[in-house]
Amino acid sequence: VQLVQSGGGLVQAGGSLRLSCAASGGTFSRYTMGWFHQTPGLEREFVAAIKYNEYTDYAESVKGRFTISRDNAKNTVYLQMNSLKPEDTGVYYCAARIYSTIETQGESYHYWGQGTQVTVSS
Repeated sequence: VQLVQSGGGLVQAGGSLRLSCAASGGTFSRYTMGWFHQTPGLEREFVAAIKYNEYTDYAESVKGRFTISRDNAKNTVYLQMNSLKPEDTGVYYCAARIYSTIETQGESYHYWGQGTQVTVSS
């Protein structure tokens, strides 16, 4: 399974960005997909995840601001990020978990995208 990310960039605080993650190989529609955030010197933190049935879960810090969605016809998962804050700055990774449960620990995911930088200026 290969995950290729796009989107990201530089935005002012309060702005929006959308990240995309396209999967190839495997059975995308069955996977739980997740997004993680990493800042230098820290471990990757859970942001959001979506199950095959579109059940979602979010970190408290992004609830009400971020939305995860998926398009199984396009083998793609999205992360819409609104009301961005400087503390949202970092590298965002998409990840695929071959099991149907949502997990918030990175080690529970089996495949990873290449990462994309998001920078939110104050």
